[in-house]
Order: sequence, then structure tokens, then C-alpha cells
Amino acid sequence: MKIRFKKRLLIVIISLLLSFALIIGACAIYLADYYPAEEGSIATFAPEDNISVSELDNGSIVFMPKDPKAGFIFYPGGKVEHNAYQTLMASLAREGVLCILVKMPFNLAVFDINAADGFQDQYPEIDNWYIGGHSLGGSMAASYLEKSVEEYEGLVLLGSYSTVDLTNSGLDVLSVYGSVDYVLNSEKYADNRSNLPDDFTEIVIEGGCHSYFGTYGEQKGDGTPSISNQEQIELTVKGIMSMISEKSK
Repeated sequence: MKIRFKKRLLIVIISLLLSFALIIGACAIYLADYYPAEEGSIATFAPEDNISVSELDNGSIVFMPKDPKAGFIFYPGGKVEHNAYQTLMASLAREGVLCILVKMPFNLAVFDINAADGFQDQYPEIDNWYIGGHSLGGSMAASYLEKSVEEYEGLVLLGSYSTVDLTNSGLDVLSVYGSVDYVLNSEKYADNRSNLPDDFTEIVIEGGCHSYFGTYGEQKGDGTPSISNQEQIELTVKGIMSMISEKSK
């Protein structure tokens, strides 16, 4: 009986170890599958831009204009390399906004919702701060605001939505998405509109898609854009600056 029991116990232990190994392997494969930034995505600056770029110890990137009028912390989209948003951040920096492009663990903001902690303390000269992100990154940025709302002026959602109630937050909220964005779940977007303040601003970029907020190529399931990647980024910057400039007057 003892020998039979030991054999059964051994079989159970081996089965559990094999199942655990399979789960670990599946997770590793999933996390290793992401959208890298396209070649040439790294921002370049002319001397007259008066912008400095630095990389922090954790891999996040800071775009610092000479006289910043506001600060903006950005969470990348799910499974998208953070460098894919350098063009967007550089364009905002040229408009006078200090931008912090956050590098997320395994390219998933859900693993570090509180990544924005501490950035404001490093730049005490900036009074007005905004936070936002693309897709999953936008939702996680909104979730972060649930406990930090008093520290920010506004939220920027790019192809994204908030799953937390921000209706009475007093935040300026901007929601931008493309007319052929087929990655954004339209039903969940509609259901979660009620989580935003009544006066939130919505911009639909005609011909824009989900992936064109960054520069990482086509995303599976997305629509076919009728505008260029650069055009969508420029229109996005225009919308964001309209909100920031209004508060900076």
C-alpha cells in the first residue's frame, strides 16, 4: 500500500510540475510577442528645437523643452514597445510640453499602474501636469488617477477608455480615436463614456486607425487608414495642445 501511495503521489507531483512548466512557457511566449518600434522611430532634433532627451535608469525617456509650460506622463499601449511613441512625445515637446514616456514591464502597463509616482517631484517648476496613454496604457493611466486625481489637470485617452469613475474628478479629459480603429472595443468604449466628466472632449480622426498613435506598423485586427501615420500624430498633438494651452493661459 505504501509503495502504491508513493507512486501515485509521485505521479501527481510530476503532473503538477509539468502543468506549471507549461503555464510558465505559455506566459513567456505571450510576453515575448509584442509590437516593436519601427526603424527610424527614435526622435531626432534640430539645434533650434531647444529640446533635450534623456533616458532614466528604468528605461523611461524624458523629452525636455527649454521652457516647459506643462508636464505630460504617457503610458504606452499594451504589448507595444515604448519607443514607438517617441515621435508623438517629441512633437509635443516641440510645443513646449515636458513629456515622460514610461517604459512598462513586459510592455504592459497593467504590471505597473503606479509608474507615474515620483515624476512630478523631479520637476517642481512645472505646475500643470497631465497623464494619459494609448489603448491599455490609457485605461491604466485613468485607473492611476483614481487615487491621484488632485495632482493632475487632465487625462488624455488615445484609442482608450476609463473603467473607473472620473465624473466628479474636475479633470479636463480628452478622448481621441480614429474612425477606422477596429482594435478599440466600440461597445466597451460606449459603455464607459459615463465614467468621464460630462464636458469631456472627444475627437474622431477621420481615416485614422488604432496603431497610428505610435509608429509600430500595422496592428492585428485594425482598420485600413486613409491618412498617414504622421498626419494622425499631428492631429493628435493639435488636440492635446488645445487642451493644455487652454489651461496654461
